[in-house]
Amino acid sequence: MDPVYIIIVCCAAIGLVAGLLAGMLGIGGGLIIVPALSFLMVHFLNLSTNLVMPMAVATSLSTIVLTSLSSARAHHALGNINRHIVVWCGVGVAVGATLGAQIASTISGHTLKNIFSVLVIVIAAQMVLGKRQPSAHKATRGILVTVASLTGAISALMGIGGGALLVPALVWFQVNIRQAIGCAALSGLVIALFGTASFVYAGRVAPGLPVGAVGYVYLPATFGIVATSIFTANLGAKLGQRMNTDILKKILAGLLVLVSIRMILGIE
Repeated sequence: MDPVYIIIVCCAAIGLVAGLLAGMLGIGGGLIIVPALSFLMVHFLNLSTNLVMPMAVATSLSTIVLTSLSSARAHHALGNINRHIVVWCGVGVAVGATLGAQIASTISGHTLKNIFSVLVIVIAAQMVLGKRQPSAHKATRGILVTVASLTGAISALMGIGGGALLVPALVWFQVNIRQAIGCAALSGLVIALFGTASFVYAGRVAPGLPVGAVGYVYLPATFGIVATSIFTANLGAKLGQRMNTDILKKILAGLLVLVSIRMILGIE
């Protein structure tokens, strides 16, 4: 079977899980997509880690465009979108995502792999151990832009929607949890658009790109993931509205730590 078809089928399966988690937990499917894509590209396209990592991150961001749009629409229908919060967070993540993608495209793939793995472990720890007491400060315009800029930069480096970073930060600054998740869904769309465009531009002359790549974005994988994740993101948002997701977050955090350790040890 053609390796490209294998990747498309595998990515469709990945999309089912990534979309569900993105909508339900607001964490962004990139935490699942990047490690899975890295493995697939190394073993089926025979690409080096130096090329695989920016491609996996860029492709993950490209899939978040439609997934975040679907999730954001669901949260808007549920009344979870606060216009003031999303406008200023949107400005911040747009700037941060553009800069983050440029940084990711200039460092080595091995360095990017290790940065991704360490940051995932930090995010997993936050998911399990993060404090729930709110700050004494409310989310002012300046705070929203600053927090969102940092979120956008880190998210573009990792190929994630930013929910795992933005949601706890907004809750810390006294934003309602449902509104924080809704904002993260819409901010993920902005991160994906600006980050993907930046990766496409940065990778336009990169050597060794496989057929089907536009810059660092690998379109067959994008199509495979989006084909399923766009549907499960909507379902995930509705499930997250009705259930306690704490236990699921802890299980996912444990799996993310194991995957990150495996990536640090090597994905070849």
